[in-house]
Amino acid sequence: MLNDLHTASESDQVNSGLTSKEAELRLTEQGANEIIEQKESALRKILSYFWGPIPWMIEAAAVLSALAQDWPDFLIILTMLAVNAGVAFWQERKADNAVELLKKKLATSARVLRDGSWHDLPARELVPGDLIHLKLGDVVPADVELLKGAGLSIDQSALTGESLPVEKNAKDVAYSGSIVRLGEMTAVVTATGMRTYFGKTAALVEQAGAPSHFQQAVLKISNALIVATLVLVAVILTYGWFRGDPLLETLQFSLILTIAAIPVALPAVLSVTLAVGAMTLSRLGSIVSHLAAIEELAGIDVLCSDKTGTLTQNRLVVGTPALVEAKETEQVLFAAALACEPESNDPIDSSILSALDHAENLGKAKVDLFTPFNPVSKIAEVEVTLESEKRYIAKGAPQSILAWAQASDETQAAVEKQIDTLAADGYRALAVAERIGDQPAQVLGLLPLYDPPREDSATTISALRRLGVAVKMVTGDHIAIARQIAGKLGIGSNFITADKAFSKEHKMTASEILERDGYAQVFPEHKFEIVQTLQSSDHLVGMTGDGVNDAPALRQADVGIAVSGATDAARAAADLVLTEPGLGVIRSAVEEARRIFERMTAYAIFRISETVRVLLFMTLSILVFDFYPVTAAMIVLLALLNDFPIMMIAYDNAKPAPHPVRWDMHRVLVLSSVLGILGVISSFGLFWIAESIWELPRPTIQTLIFLKLLVAGHLTIYLTRNNGHFWDRPFPSLKLFITTELTQVVGTFAAVYGWFVEPIGWSMALTVWGYALAWFLINNMVKRLVLRNIINTNQA
Repeated sequence: MLNDLHTASESDQVNSGLTSKEAELRLTEQGANEIIEQKESALRKILSYFWGPIPWMIEAAAVLSALAQDWPDFLIILTMLAVNAGVAFWQERKADNAVELLKKKLATSARVLRDGSWHDLPARELVPGDLIHLKLGDVVPADVELLKGAGLSIDQSALTGESLPVEKNAKDVAYSGSIVRLGEMTAVVTATGMRTYFGKTAALVEQAGAPSHFQQAVLKISNALIVATLVLVAVILTYGWFRGDPLLETLQFSLILTIAAIPVALPAVLSVTLAVGAMTLSRLGSIVSHLAAIEELAGIDVLCSDKTGTLTQNRLVVGTPALVEAKETEQVLFAAALACEPESNDPIDSSILSALDHAENLGKAKVDLFTPFNPVSKIAEVEVTLESEKRYIAKGAPQSILAWAQASDETQAAVEKQIDTLAADGYRALAVAERIGDQPAQVLGLLPLYDPPREDSATTISALRRLGVAVKMVTGDHIAIARQIAGKLGIGSNFITADKAFSKEHKMTASEILERDGYAQVFPEHKFEIVQTLQSSDHLVGMTGDGVNDAPALRQADVGIAVSGATDAARAAADLVLTEPGLGVIRSAVEEARRIFERMTAYAIFRISETVRVLLFMTLSILVFDFYPVTAAMIVLLALLNDFPIMMIAYDNAKPAPHPVRWDMHRVLVLSSVLGILGVISSFGLFWIAESIWELPRPTIQTLIFLKLLVAGHLTIYLTRNNGHFWDRPFPSLKLFITTELTQVVGTFAAVYGWFVEPIGWSMALTVWGYALAWFLINNMVKRLVLRNIINTNQA
C-alpha cells in the first residue's frame, strides 16, 4: 500500500512521512480533504421560481392589471408571486443544509507526520500517503489503512449501521467520520475529500431528490385550467374584435375572467391544508420539514426501514447466558460484572452491569488489579479478592478466552457449538472465564449480546401492513442479526446481503427487491439504489433512518423519516423528524396524511368545477346572448366570499383510506368537469326563467345569477368532500359548516339589500335558494353515477 501511494520506498522515508513539498504537490493534484458542494447563486435560484406555466399566467395577469390600471389586483398578484418564490427558495435549502451537517461530522484537525516530525494540521490539508496517528476519541479524518499499533475499536454505526463497535487491526480500513473508541494506531491516508466513503455519501445527498407528486398534481390541475382559460379568453377577444367592442373594455373583462380562472390561490390553499395537517402531526410527535411530504406519506406503498436505532433501541442488552462450566447464569453474570469498568461508560460493560440482579454484591470484592480491554488481546482482565480467595477473571472474544483459560478440547468444542448456535440466532457472543487461586481456569459461559427491538416496532409494522404498506428492513448489520430482529418483528426471514443483491452482473428490478423481506450489510449507495429502483417502477417509497449512512436514501425517498435521536445530517435530509422514540407515530402519521389528502382532493375538485362553471357560463353568455351575466364587482365579491369556506376545508373531517392513495387526475378532472357543466346548465336554466318567464331586467338577472353562483358553489363543497352521498359520515366539521353557511347568508343579504349589486328582495332570493337546493340533489345523484362508472372502468 505504501508503495502504491508513493509514500516512501525506503524505511527512513516511512519513518519521516511526506515532505512538505510532496504534500503540497499532492494537495494541488488531489484537492483539499473536504466535502465539495455544487452551489448555485441565490439570485439565480430565486429567479428560476418566476419561470414556468403558472408563473407566466400569473405574471400575464399582473401585466393586464397594470394596463387596466387595476393597482390593487396588481399588488396582490405580485405579492403572491413573491411569497411563492420565497417559500420554494426556503424549501430547497434543505439539501444544502444536509451537506453542511455532513461536513460538520468530519474531523477538523489531525496528527500528521511531516518532514520527520509530528504536527497538528487542519484535516483539510491531508493528502493520500500522509502518515497519521489515531487515538481514543479521535474522529478519523480521512479513509485510512491501519499500519501499526495495539489495534482499534471503532464506532462506525453512523456510517454503516453496524450496531456494535468494530475491531480494527493492521491492514484494515477505517472510514472518514468514524470514531475511535479504544486503542492507538498509526495509519496511512488512502483517500481524501469526495473520494472517501463519507464523501461519496455526501455526493449522494446532493444528487438525491425526487419531484413531489403534490407539485406534479398541482401543475397538472393548473395547466388544465390555464389551457381552458387561454382558449376561452381567446374566443372572447376574437368575438369582441369582430363585433367592434372597445378594446379596453374587452381587455378589462378578459382580465377579470383570467384572474377568476387562473388558479393563483390553488398552491396556497393546498399548502395551507398541508400546514394545518403538519400542526396535527406535530402534536402526534412528528415534525414536518417539507409540507409536500404529507401528501406523499398518504401514498407510500413501501417503507424501507433501517434497523439500528430505528426498529431497535440502539443499545446493547445481555440475553440469557449460555452455560459451559458454570452451574447457574448468575455466576456467569457476576464474574463478567467484576471484569467491568463502571466509570468507562463502555456499552458492553453497561449492559452487563444492567443485567446483574444483585449488583450490591460487587462491593464485597476487592479489586487488586484491573486490565482494560485491549483490541490486540481482545480481553479485559481483573484480579480480585473475594471471601479471602484470589480470583482471576477474564471476559472478551471467545477464542481469546479459550486461550487464556487453556481450555480442554472438550470445552473448546462445547464453546464453539454454543457460538454457532448464538450466531445463527443473530447474537454476538462474549466469553467469561475464571480461575480461583491455583486451580485450573474454567470457561464459565457465553453472554449473548444484542440490540433489542423497540417495544412498538412489531405492532407498527403490522398496522402499516394493514394500511397497505409493505415494510422492508435495510441494514448495514450482519445478515444473522438482521434475520433475528426481523423474525421478532414479524417482517420475515427472506434476507440477502448487499454484495449478492447488487452485483455488477445483475441490476435488481423493483419486483425482485419486493420479493425479499430485507437486505443486510448494505452501504449508503445500496439504500439509495433500492429507493431509486422502487421509484422507477412507480412505487412511492418511505425511508426511515438515523445515521449519516441513511442521509442519501432519506433525501431520495418520497418521504424520508428521521427517527428520534437521529444525527443532524439525517434530520436535515429527512421530510419528517420523529420527536418520540419508536415508529408508532408513523402509523398515525400515515392515517392523518390520508385524511389531509382527502381534503386536498375535495378542494381540487371543487376549484376546477367552479372554474369550469364560471368560465364556461360567462363565455357562452357573451357569445350566445351578448350578455355579461355578472359584473366585475360581483366577481370580486364572489371570490371574497368563496375564500372563507375554502380555507376551512383544511379543518374538515375526513375518513382515511384503507390503502395508499394517489392523485387520480382522471377522476378529479372528469368529476369536476361534470359538476362544472351541470352548474352551467343550471345557471342557463335560471337565466332562461328570469328572462323569458319572469321578464326581469338584465341588472336584476345579474344579481340572481350572482346569488345562484354563490349558493350553488358553496353547496358543491359538500358534494366533493367524500365519494358517497353528501349526508354520509363523516359529517362536515363545525368550522367548515358554520363558515360555509355564514358566507351564504352574507351573500344573500348582499343580494336582498343591494350591497354592490342590484337588490332583488327576499322572495326572489329564497326562490334562488330553492332552485340551487334542487340542483344540489340532482348533482349528488349524478356524482354517484360518475364515480361508480369511474370505479368500474378502473377495475375493468
